[in-house]
Amino acid sequence: MTESLTTPRKTQGWKKPVAITVAVAMVVAAVGYAYASPYIAVNRMKAAADARDAATLNQYVDYPALRLSLKQQVGEMLQQRIHAEHSSNPLVILGAVIGAALISPLVDAYATPDGVAALLNGMPPTGKPGDRPHAPPPEESGAQSTQSAQSEPAPAAPPAAPPASASGNPTPEARPVTTAGYRGLNEFALTWDRGSTGEHYAAILQRHGLFSWKLSAVELNEGSASN
Repeated sequence: MTESLTTPRKTQGWKKPVAITVAVAMVVAAVGYAYASPYIAVNRMKAAADARDAATLNQYVDYPALRLSLKQQVGEMLQQRIHAEHSSNPLVILGAVIGAALISPLVDAYATPDGVAALLNGMPPTGKPGDRPHAPPPEESGAQSTQSAQSEPAPAAPPAAPPASASGNPTPEARPVTTAGYRGLNEFALTWDRGSTGEHYAAILQRHGLFSWKLSAVELNEGSASN
């Protein structure tokens, strides 16, 4: 009789620490996934954008917010350009005025899967007339493009050499440094910087729920616009 009463107590004694351990592991896993969630979202969003998978991309882009941000950022870019060049270069003023009239078409062009693909490949709008999203780099365009390139004969003429430096050696084009990180609990930024020219550009993701993130804004500056 004594053994039958003590056995359930022993069972309850080892079950309690196991339950606590499982609960702690689940909390740690949830916190880790929550921290990694914007990085995961960026990778999935870039893959969907480069593949022009609009159905998947729509899950990661807040298009109304992105349109509003693009309109505001390009407008500020043009204003800065006018203020900086108003006394020395009238042609820049004319180009900025023309560009202001074309903000809506530019926003329409970039608030698309093609535009998002360009934004995520570090190719933001410049605010110039006729500005349109550029195609992703060749290595991002998929296996089909790679196979077709391999099947084509080599060009007869060699490609042009890069610009030479003062010492006579070719100067490679400076590649932007890409960084990613939190700016706050609910904001995550993917940033491109090219220190030699002062170019700066950022794609901003906002938290939607606990684990979901969406591209909602961009940050532009005159350095990226003037080149």
